Amino acid sequence: MRKKLIAGIIIGIVLFSLAAAVAFRGNAGVPRREGAGEKIAVVHIEGMIVSSAPGGFGASGVAAADRIVSDLKEARENPDIKAVILKLNTGGGTVVGSDEIGREVDRVRQSGKKVVAVMGEMAASGGYWISCKADKIVANPGTFTGSIGVILELTNLQELYNKLGVEVDSFKTGPNKDMGATYRDLSPEQRRIFQSLVNDTYEDFVKVVAEGRKMDVARVRQLADGRIYTGKQAKSLGLVDELGDFTEL
Repeated sequence: MRKKLIAGIIIGIVLFSLAAAVAFRGNAGVPRREGAGEKIAVVHIEGMIVSSAPGGFGASGVAAADRIVSDLKEARENPDIKAVILKLNTGGGTVVGSDEIGREVDRVRQSGKKVVAVMGEMAASGGYWISCKADKIVANPGTFTGSIGVILELTNLQELYNKLGVEVDSFKTGPNKDMGATYRDLSPEQRRIFQSLVNDTYEDFVKVVAEGRKMDVARVRQLADGRIYTGKQAKSLGLVDELGDFTEL
């Protein structure tokens, strides 16, 4: 009998993600002096984007929104800092973490300071969401970017549980309280509920790109099927402004 095991359980958290994403160390923002009395703040966004870093082992391998927002806020409130560079190397992460960073980027710009997003090896999905909040996006020709879309994955282990003789008793207050549980299939209604969550967040993503890139929503939808683009392709499609790298700024 054919066995089916769907890997990657993520329950209750919608992710902006790129499957090939590699986690990099998240570093604190470091101001860079640019002329007498003026500074440009460099804020690193590296690794999987989350709202806050977990304690203990592996805490340094994520782009924690609370730390990044704090760096951006410091740059916003420092009168010596005239602009901010976002140095991105991320394949995405959680919706909330990406949105928190994006909102603070908005506040930096509203304070009158310019923000430039500079993409490294990867600035996809949630990383692209954040980049669209900047005044300008610079990508390397070989950067992987885009991945405009939303994914929510659930694991169904029902057949494995049956094979192992595992039984689960569930006491719940409503038919959907355990939706997404690994021990049973989703009902048609629950599938509709989960899809509505993904669709709602996708609409937000499309709006962010359309506003940030000054593109027609219909055009964004044509590009927002989840695929990634090279920096060179993104430039030709209007998803980034310039080709270059951090050292050229």
